[in-house]
Amino acid sequence: MVKTGGKNILFDPFIKPNPLAKDVDVDSIQPDVIMVSHAHGDHVADLVEIANRSGALVVCSFEIHEWLAKQDIQHTIPMNIGGTVNLGFAKSKMVSAVHSSTFPDGSAGGSPAGFVVYNEEDCFYYAGDTALHFDMQLIASDFKLGFALLPIGDHFTMGIEDAIRAAEFVRCDDIIGMHYNTFPPIEIDQQRAKNSFEENGLRLHLLNINETIEF
Repeated sequence: MVKTGGKNILFDPFIKPNPLAKDVDVDSIQPDVIMVSHAHGDHVADLVEIANRSGALVVCSFEIHEWLAKQDIQHTIPMNIGGTVNLGFAKSKMVSAVHSSTFPDGSAGGSPAGFVVYNEEDCFYYAGDTALHFDMQLIASDFKLGFALLPIGDHFTMGIEDAIRAAEFVRCDDIIGMHYNTFPPIEIDQQRAKNSFEENGLRLHLLNINETIEF
């Protein structure tokens, strides 16, 4: 979750089924906005419950919006790649991700995506689950990022080396790593990862569950 413009944005809630998040109290999470990058179970597991309880606005693909509507979640903003929405406290542009997107039941979840969120105090990139791709260079041409959240676990997404190239593509020195250690195929050597980023003049931040960082 990121706090900017006085509001809380929650990304891709995967908490109750996540063994790493066993000490997180889902009922304590109070987002104003939930942004959903794609439909895989490890990104939407707690989406309906949190959206229902909090009344948070959900920003997502049109297909995820339709899936939520069937579950009586009406407070959504459906969009697609390249679009920008004004949330009042910030704007968010939906950008490309190279991945897949299906719901746990196998139905289509639309195109996978990332988000660039920006206002007068912050500008950051949430990549979602993605491979390295050249469209990331377009982000650097349009935005000056303060930080970026990039997957680093390999196997299902970028690994360390490609995440370093992604940081160079988007011209951002402060990277928050995500999508690692949850399952055996994406376990990483955290110190090696930090060293690799540092050797390339970058800072990799690997947060503990419930840890907070400020930029």
